[in-house]
Amino acid sequence: MNALLLSRIQFGLTVSFHYLFPPLSIGLGLLLVIMEGLYLKTGQKVYERMTRFWLKIFALTFGLGVATGIVMEFEFGTNWANYSRFVGDVFGAPLAAEGIFAFFLESGFLALLLFGWEKVGRKMHFLSTVLVALGSMFSAVWINVANSWMQTPAGFRLARPNGVVRAQMVSFWQVVFNPSTIDRLVHVLLGAFLAGAFLVLSVSAWYLLKQRHVDLARRAMRIGLLVAVIGAWLQLVSGDFNARMIARYQPAKLAAFEGAFPAHAPEGLGLAGWVNQARRKVYELQIPGLLSWLLYGKTTRPVEGLDAFPTSDWPPVNPVFQSYHAMVAIGILLIGITFLGVFYWWRGTLWTKRWLLWVFVFAVIGPQLANELGWFSAEVGRQPWIVYGVLKTAQGVSPNVTAGEVLTSTIGFSVIYLLLAVLFFYLLDRKIRQGPEEAPLYFPPDAPLPQHGRMDA
Repeated sequence: MNALLLSRIQFGLTVSFHYLFPPLSIGLGLLLVIMEGLYLKTGQKVYERMTRFWLKIFALTFGLGVATGIVMEFEFGTNWANYSRFVGDVFGAPLAAEGIFAFFLESGFLALLLFGWEKVGRKMHFLSTVLVALGSMFSAVWINVANSWMQTPAGFRLARPNGVVRAQMVSFWQVVFNPSTIDRLVHVLLGAFLAGAFLVLSVSAWYLLKQRHVDLARRAMRIGLLVAVIGAWLQLVSGDFNARMIARYQPAKLAAFEGAFPAHAPEGLGLAGWVNQARRKVYELQIPGLLSWLLYGKTTRPVEGLDAFPTSDWPPVNPVFQSYHAMVAIGILLIGITFLGVFYWWRGTLWTKRWLLWVFVFAVIGPQLANELGWFSAEVGRQPWIVYGVLKTAQGVSPNVTAGEVLTSTIGFSVIYLLLAVLFFYLLDRKIRQGPEEAPLYFPPDAPLPQHGRMDA
């Protein structure tokens, strides 16, 4: 294996592991705002206990997200020096904005959120929760801006200072609001909300099955289920908008998603199948004409297939086809699960459906897997471009890094990330088994204290 392939594997490994944590932080941030907002509104201590408990989980995911995210910043310089040199004038701005406007906001108020319960008033503490949640979302905004610019570059010009071709920013706002920013940002945030909601659903369902913290678990499950059902349906709508955007700006990627080979022909919507890229054939279960209708409103409208582009510009079709369809299948499954949950909630029998509670316990894997598959589809689907239509991936790799060096560092990262994964799941399991802290005993000022160890006085 050469340095290019190993560098791609290393970056894919580090990003995939890192991307387990930011969606959870963003999703839990929203749920913390709802939980503490209910405490502020009702004054019921159960919501305070709920917020304190989930705040511990949030802090754990936030810490792991920060630790694993720093590595990627260094990889831009070590493994992708030519890319960094080419896009530095453009790419650096949103990354700097993420640090200044998002990370500092989130990390600064997180201390007050964690340790300020008895030191500031309820409203000030709630404001800290809101700002931490917004900080996590702002972080997603700026990282998404940087990545979306790589997908649909805008607001730049090519220059040759000192004989080296570089992309120079000509409009900051065109970079920020490039053609794919909004659609991709909405899709990412909804995926994060689903990740957080299903984690709350999973833990709450486990408590109910074990008959622990029953009142708190039921209330938390209602909150998680409400966020999950809204997020799942909105994600379906967001996916449709993303498909239309990709059809316009990255048609080769959409063709790979659907395994469409004819250059200009009406195209059906594939449900499942297998692509033979060498033979330009796809074997799939398909609804004829549906993709054309979803994109253009007509079943006879042609869709650009892979044959409309040089084979050198094709992504690896079958891997992208499989990951995209798996992501969509998980999304549909999540809609079905949340619909069942809301239906039985409305019937008042949700808590008696042990089989459904067990489904919710394990369904936490669904949003996380869908987020990873979506990232894989988007990034592999734009290959061979690192900046779509401008710079190819092979041109962005560092010229002076050897395959052996990349392999050695990849093995090192793998070992470290394995240890971090074990630590994360150990701490997460420990906090969940410990559960929410019990509310402290309260005695009115004029009430006699219990005597002789009796608590029934």
